[in-house]
Amino acid sequence: METRIGEVFREARRRREVDLAQVEEATRIRQRYLRAIEAEEWSALPGGFYTRGFIRAYASFLGLDGDRLAEDYREGVEGASREWPALPEGGAEATRGGRERHVPAAGPLTAVAVLAAAALVVILLPSGGDGGGTPSAPVKRTAPPTQSTPDLATRKRPAPFGTSVRLTATAEIWVCLLDGTGNALVDGKILAGGAEAGPFHSDSFTVSFGNGEVSMLIDGKEAAIPPTPSPVGYSIDPAGELTELSEAERPTCT
Repeated sequence: METRIGEVFREARRRREVDLAQVEEATRIRQRYLRAIEAEEWSALPGGFYTRGFIRAYASFLGLDGDRLAEDYREGVEGASREWPALPEGGAEATRGGRERHVPAAGPLTAVAVLAAAALVVILLPSGGDGGGTPSAPVKRTAPPTQSTPDLATRKRPAPFGTSVRLTATAEIWVCLLDGTGNALVDGKILAGGAEAGPFHSDSFTVSFGNGEVSMLIDGKEAAIPPTPSPVGYSIDPAGELTELSEAERPTCT
């Protein structure tokens, strides 16, 4: 479907009197993608949230409304009824970063509270008599040692922080970061060069980057992220180990 997105970009770039090489250097978006946006050759672009990220980044460089243009692309090209974002050369299976948000189960502190309430009921129950006559005097009960409940909570509670992740953008970059339960910590946002996010703590993470212009610290140690202009994604396990994800496995935050 033809839109005016390409025309808007061409006119804005000509007004700024910049060529595509200068745009590529500033945004880290390859010239072939920039040409495809201006010519509205959408089949030459990765599609889905990747293309929308390119549109936002290019629009930001030109001083345009990137969110509006990305939405025009979504409605005019992807179609309003589309539920899942397209992935470049990806399969039909849902990605790990889909729309579903998992609600964490009740933690061990809830169990501790229930046990404490049950203990209180037992303490307050009147002691049994002999079936008649004067009721026996209440039995004085000694509360359990105060340290027992904290010890139980401490023994069952998971580590309070887990793995730590901190991001620093070395240039403008699109980021989608999910914790171990699928909650979005950085919800598909573009970070300007020098911007920081975190530290975040979780037992594990999955993350997608629009390019490799990022420094990522895992438990205070620099992760090896190649300086690539192409999208990349990783999983981080409870031990802090980094594993690269395929295109179909990367979270999308959409």
